[in-house]
Amino acid sequence: TGDIIRAAITNQTPRGLEFKKFTDAGALVPDDLVHALVEDRLDQPDCLPGFLLDGFPRTVAQAEWLDGMLKRYGRALAHVVLIEADDGVILERIVGRATDPVTGHIYHLKFDPPPTAEIAARVVIRKDDTADVLTRRLQEYHEKTQPLIPYYEHTGLLRRIDGLGPVDRVKARILAAIQTTSQNAT
Repeated sequence: TGDIIRAAITNQTPRGLEFKKFTDAGALVPDDLVHALVEDRLDQPDCLPGFLLDGFPRTVAQAEWLDGMLKRYGRALAHVVLIEADDGVILERIVGRATDPVTGHIYHLKFDPPPTAEIAARVVIRKDDTADVLTRRLQEYHEKTQPLIPYYEHTGLLRRIDGLGPVDRVKARILAAIQTTSQNAT
């Protein structure tokens, strides 16, 4: 959802301009706006065979709305993936993130720095990738999003993944958890 919101902001759509007020302040976009965005996106033909949501739902109320919306369309979630990492690790990862505006490649200034001085000179850090903003977002996560863990544990959909280590290992853990539970369901 973050990518869709950022695209709407970049394209300066009416909804995007509304989103910008919240993202500039490091705040979450209100539910009614996110719900409309998610429903519009999931209604697109490329989402009919399946979809992956990242950053949504963020609250139990959003999860309940999503369940109801999907039910109206005769659909349901198959998995919910929780990538677990300590707050300190998350802070270090986000604060060092930088994007090359030419290629779209995402680097990390400490763990995966740009390979040349030319690229290093042009990478940009998002306005909301600061320690202050992230600390507020983590606090909001613990208050509002963390209650989703028991919500989805109760449904049997939750897949807990160790988020430490290289991206390819974390990805492998996710795929293994999804494939194992999908095979067990059949």
